[in-house]
Amino acid sequence: MIHQHTKLKVSLLSIASFIAIIGGFAAHASASPRLLHGDHHKVCTSDTAPGIHCFAQLVTDKSGTPASSPLPAGYGPAQFHTAYQLPTTSSKPGTIAVVDAYDDPTITTDLATYDQTFGLPVFPNCSATVTAACLSKVNQNGGSTYPSRSSSWALETSLDVETAHQICQNCKIILVEASSASYNNLMTAIDRARLLGATVISNSYGSSEFSSEISYDSHFNIPGVAFIFSSGDNGYGSSYPAASPYVTSVGGTTLTLTAANNWQTETVWSGTGSGCSKYESRPFFQTNSACANRTIADVAADADPNTGAAVYDSYGYGGHRGWFQVGGTSLAAPIIAGTYGLANDITATTYANAVPYANLNYSLNLRDILTGTNGSCGTVICTADIGYDGPSGLGAPIGLGAF
Repeated sequence: MIHQHTKLKVSLLSIASFIAIIGGFAAHASASPRLLHGDHHKVCTSDTAPGIHCFAQLVTDKSGTPASSPLPAGYGPAQFHTAYQLPTTSSKPGTIAVVDAYDDPTITTDLATYDQTFGLPVFPNCSATVTAACLSKVNQNGGSTYPSRSSSWALETSLDVETAHQICQNCKIILVEASSASYNNLMTAIDRARLLGATVISNSYGSSEFSSEISYDSHFNIPGVAFIFSSGDNGYGSSYPAASPYVTSVGGTTLTLTAANNWQTETVWSGTGSGCSKYESRPFFQTNSACANRTIADVAADADPNTGAAVYDSYGYGGHRGWFQVGGTSLAAPIIAGTYGLANDITATTYANAVPYANLNYSLNLRDILTGTNGSCGTVICTADIGYDGPSGLGAPIGLGAF
């Protein structure tokens, strides 16, 4: 028989444990984060030609097992906003579309958990009465019959949606799920995002360049909309669609912070993509002499998995669910997408990827990344340098001035 005082003791212990967990969440939201350091691997593998895959990189233990936990590990809103000197909300917020392949069935509840953990305002689902700061999910045709599920792309989707939302916390988010990771389906999803009113479209996937890639460029040759693409996660070497002259190509850095979450150092992440395009012509705003064609990247943000973001995913990856620490240029892209969403200052006749070049000011709005490399090419296309370089482009954000 269990006595009443024993039951009470158990109840008090349960309450104390709950308070400790909540306290841990609250502390993580403002104090120095718990960072995991170890091995990491690619979340997605390509399942369609020409090798399209997402660019998320997950921290694992030495055996390759995903490092998941019941408490957040990795940077959160306090870290990114302080490091990049960004406001949390905008007086004129944009609409950010996130394009990913396959269905993430738990993204709505996962985002709610993320917000509750970090003390962000409740973010409702869009409805007939809620149309501004809200989350909506559609398939590539704009409907509610979602594609098949993928645990790999679901983790990518959690990273993209949670990151874009935490950067611009009052931007509307539209998740558009492509039927598969093929360019035909992904481009259909991008077109759908634009038709639904997105001012920023975040994309964290790509492939090696291929000779017919230019045929897809028309989907991005649209002024007034910011098309954001990760630069890749294989080190030096160009990728598509990051190579398109009509998109903002985002490279990756290793971001370290002080105990107060202030920016401390930022170097090129060795895994970030960069390159001189084989097929794409150089846009008018790029002038570097190391490449006669389009050069990747344009700007950069944190991407190193060891300084990655805390991501909540209850659908599960590799038999694990909960909090993961995730990086890759899949993280950098939604950081920059959220920054464009906060600024929301692209006119109907302006190509968004030209704006940082026009607003270049290294002392006020972009931090020049001066150290690090992602390969051996003998030029600034793979090595950090003063001013423009391939791996980090023009640099990382300091506020909204460049966007």
